[in-house]
Order: sequence, then structure tokens, then C-alpha cells
Amino acid sequence: MKYLADENIPLEAVQQLRAAGLDVASASELMAGSADLDVLELANREDRVIITFDKDFAELVFRGHRPAPSGVMLLRVRPRSRGSVAETLLLLLRSDRSWHGHFSVITDKRVRMVPLA
Repeated sequence: MKYLADENIPLEAVQQLRAAGLDVASASELMAGSADLDVLELANREDRVIITFDKDFAELVFRGHRPAPSGVMLLRVRPRSRGSVAETLLLLLRSDRSWHGHFSVITDKRVRMVPLA
């Protein structure tokens, strides 16, 4: 599975995910300052699941009727540190869940997954 980290995901976390062998592109590196719609379009073109702290992607996908990306992981957790973002993501991405095809909202207590199709 391929991922696209939104600009609000620390580059340090992206680098740690890559070091763990995950295919993670970074909006900060590829398209800094771009609009959410452009990030959504890149994720669609490259078949990547978006990882973000930004609730605007729900608005674009569900209310804006934009083409659904391969998936969205909306993090609604409070990072204890920059390093904790990578730790949390590693646990999630190594789980047996299929993030592809879902809009997933991740909180400290639960994961809610809504199919995009």
C-alpha cells in the first residue's frame, strides 16, 4: 500500500515510516503550500492513501463530491511529541486493517472506517 502524508504530518515521522520500509510520499516535499484539492488529486493519480490531521478532506470527499482517493486516514489524536506521530502511524499501518478504500477516523479510543465506494 502507498501513502501520501499531508503537510501537517511531520517530516520526521515520514522519514521514520520510510525507514520502516513503507512507501510514503510527502506533500511537504512534493507540493508545499498546495491546496487540499491538489493533494487529493495527487493521491488519486498515484493511488495513495492520504494521512492527515486536516478535517477538510472529509468535506471535499463527502460534501464536495470530489473523486474519492484510495483512502484517507484522518488522525484525531493528540501527539505527545513529533516522535509519537511516527509511533502511532507505525502501529496503525502495521495492523491488519485495510486502509485502502476507506475514510478512516482515528482517535485515541477507536478507529471508525467508512467505505468510500
